[in-house]
Amino acid sequence: MRLLLVEDDEILGDGIKAGLTMEGYAVDWVMDGNLANEALKTNSYELVVLDLNLPGMEGMEVLKELRKRKDETPVLVLTAKDTVDDRIQGLDSGADDFVAKPFELSEVCARLRALARRQSGRSVPQIEHQGVLLDPASHVVTVKNKRIDLSQKEFGILNFLMSNIGRVISRARIEEALYSWGSEIESNSVEVHIHHLRKKLGAKFIRTVRGVGYIIDEAE
Repeated sequence: MRLLLVEDDEILGDGIKAGLTMEGYAVDWVMDGNLANEALKTNSYELVVLDLNLPGMEGMEVLKELRKRKDETPVLVLTAKDTVDDRIQGLDSGADDFVAKPFELSEVCARLRALARRQSGRSVPQIEHQGVLLDPASHVVTVKNKRIDLSQKEFGILNFLMSNIGRVISRARIEEALYSWGSEIESNSVEVHIHHLRKKLGAKFIRTVRGVGYIIDEAE
């Protein structure tokens, strides 16, 4: 799952990026509001973590510009000023959730999972489909109650496809969701990961739509 982190504090930003990367997110990090605005215009993200006090364009303006473009990407705001008025202004500007500094990374991760769940229209933490159960919090996948081992990229692809059941997802879109700036992408990496997932989940669980992409079909 690809995420944009907007934080101008180098030490804090580096720590957040490292922690989120360990959680399986593909993190793009910018330290300036203008750069954040441009990144959001030109890239697709599943989530945004946004500080408010930024050089260039203020974080609240970045948020307002995002919503003016009718972009519904969930935004978690990091704020040092956790007052009621600040939260009201942020929510009215399009923020989805807040976390006050200082914070625990585990709380940030939990709030991001909740935002992703809400965005995909789910009310329960786990995703279950055709005997496959995926838990985004623990990174555990079971098939008919038997745990299976997945690589980080395999888990990321499965999570992305299971969050979009019934929708065809292109290879390019999967690559966008899995790889941050500067990551080296081998030409057939998605196909290789899909092949491994089929061996572990069953050949028919992920279907190829020739010339378009991949889909996990809805139950008949």
